[in-house]
Amino acid sequence: MMQLTSLPERGVLAVEGDDRVAFLQGLVSNDVETARPGHAVWTALLTPQGKWLADFFVFVQAETLLLDCELAQIPMLIQRLSRYRLRMKATLRAEPALQVHVAWGGRPDIAGIIAPDPRLPDFAWRILSADHLPANATPEDWDLYRLTAGLPDGSKDMETDRSVLLEAGFDELAGVSWSKGCYMGQELTARTKYRGLVKRRLVPVMVQGPLPPPGSVVLRDGIDVGTMRSGRDQIGLASVRLDALGGTLRCGEATLLPRVPGWMRLPTEAAPSV
Repeated sequence: MMQLTSLPERGVLAVEGDDRVAFLQGLVSNDVETARPGHAVWTALLTPQGKWLADFFVFVQAETLLLDCELAQIPMLIQRLSRYRLRMKATLRAEPALQVHVAWGGRPDIAGIIAPDPRLPDFAWRILSADHLPANATPEDWDLYRLTAGLPDGSKDMETDRSVLLEAGFDELAGVSWSKGCYMGQELTARTKYRGLVKRRLVPVMVQGPLPPPGSVVLRDGIDVGTMRSGRDQIGLASVRLDALGGTLRCGEATLLPRVPGWMRLPTEAAPSV
């Protein structure tokens, strides 16, 4: 059965002007030129040093790019992106008339700006709509669904000016283009991939015991090997060193059992036995 819910913590940022695509293309990790009606692109904005600042979905609607992003980050995104406009014909503004929704378990037959979630095939549908859509699920249901799949959710799972895209699965989840031109933070992202510098990953963990709060230290044999990120019920995401994935992990009063999803590519020696 198709499930649908609004995502009140998400908002929409509109990018307009003749240079809107070229402007965004030079700043973010994915190929904005591949976005088209019915096909959204997931991408990230990085610091010049290649660390995460924000990620969002890029929709195309007529002569406008619509960014499905964290509502609380819209002022920061407008401020940061505006620094790089120079003489380019591009403007940025919040679009409060549009609300973000998500559906899973089937294609939604509703009005709105709709595109498949580009991270995994047949995983979900992203929807931007000015209308109130009849929900039959909750944001908490969606949260549990995406946690089970191991998908990161912005600042819930990434750390500003610290997280590296490939640690959070942006390569496997189609959040990085390796063929487009330069963008801000490209050097570190490429070096991390081609030199095999990924030393930790954001992985789903089953939680035995009370759910640890985000930021809690993850231990193996008493040694700090990572941090807990977001979680719900008895599942969460934790950023864990690859060499620690095969052992028993403790976090607060809980035991964490890594469950590496099928889409995630790990070195053979790092994959835990399940």
